[in-house]
Amino acid sequence: MPYRIGKYTLALEKPPIILSCASVGSKKEGEGPLKDCFDYMEQDSYFGQNTWEKAESRIQREAVNRALAKGELDPSDIDYVFAGDLLNQCTSSVYGLRELGIPLFGLYGACSTMAESLSLASIFVDSGAGGKCVAVTSSHFCSAERQFRFPLEYAGQRTPTSQWTVTGGGAAVIGRGEAPPFIRAITTGTVEDYGIKDANNMGAAMAPAASATICRFFKDTGLQPDQFDMIVTGDLGYVGSGILLELTEKEGIDIHRQHQDCGLLIFDREKQPEVQAGGSGCGCSGSVLCGHILPQIQKGSLKNVLFIATGALMSTTSVQQGDTIPGIAHLVYLSFNMEDIKFTNPEKNCCVHGGRKGGA
Repeated sequence: MPYRIGKYTLALEKPPIILSCASVGSKKEGEGPLKDCFDYMEQDSYFGQNTWEKAESRIQREAVNRALAKGELDPSDIDYVFAGDLLNQCTSSVYGLRELGIPLFGLYGACSTMAESLSLASIFVDSGAGGKCVAVTSSHFCSAERQFRFPLEYAGQRTPTSQWTVTGGGAAVIGRGEAPPFIRAITTGTVEDYGIKDANNMGAAMAPAASATICRFFKDTGLQPDQFDMIVTGDLGYVGSGILLELTEKEGIDIHRQHQDCGLLIFDREKQPEVQAGGSGCGCSGSVLCGHILPQIQKGSLKNVLFIATGALMSTTSVQQGDTIPGIAHLVYLSFNMEDIKFTNPEKNCCVHGGRKGGA
């Protein structure tokens, strides 16, 4: 049963594991540094469909089916799927997964959705509410540009702070087991709004939320950054990563050595200058986690990783009305060993009864 450590963090008493995972990408992602990490690569940005939105649904379906196949599982073996994307009403998830017949929780955390879906799936498995669950996210450059900024036909000028939405996705099957990667703890983010209004500067909008969540995890658990091999954010890109390091340092937490960002890992900004400040989108952190990070934890080349997916909680309506862009970030602690690092914070609170101490 999950139990609370501090105010924001839930430790998982019997840590669930990632049973299998899969990542999907397209042509642009296949030209980047992680081209060999994808389970499925499609050169056609339409993925054989007649719209970009339907292509994104295909991305989710491919990611889930390939993750199930790698785990030698059928859809009937899965109790719940936690899925999200960037489109209105999460239509990519709904249309992409409707044929699987798995009970669905549709999520919207913008680009933080991979960590949000992992968090909820882990809670369900650890509590016994679900035996096996799937967490999946996707995004598509063309559909995201059309919804949040301008249609590609407009041929708008991209700013240096803008990021390239990843056309891809990732899916992970969570369940019980004794083999890594283990999901040890989660820290749920709060909405942070520093007044950013520029829809082409997502990194600046999301960085304060990432800093808040990371700092709260270390305060809650009593752990230190140097106990981790990697502290990887979702898609802050070049601009947001710099802001994050400044903000955490002001709080007395130095993550310079451990920090990496999925938006900087998936593209090469020198060889792919059109991506400007790096990658973004639900599919950015989802595909990098499932294709690049989780396999390294499984092999033991990474022992302890903090995965913090970051999201800009805007809509087309809020942007058109000139409103600010709130950010959020959710953290998932992944490890090679079940008890490699002990939480040093002595306070253990029941997650059901709030402040009452003791087990659940």
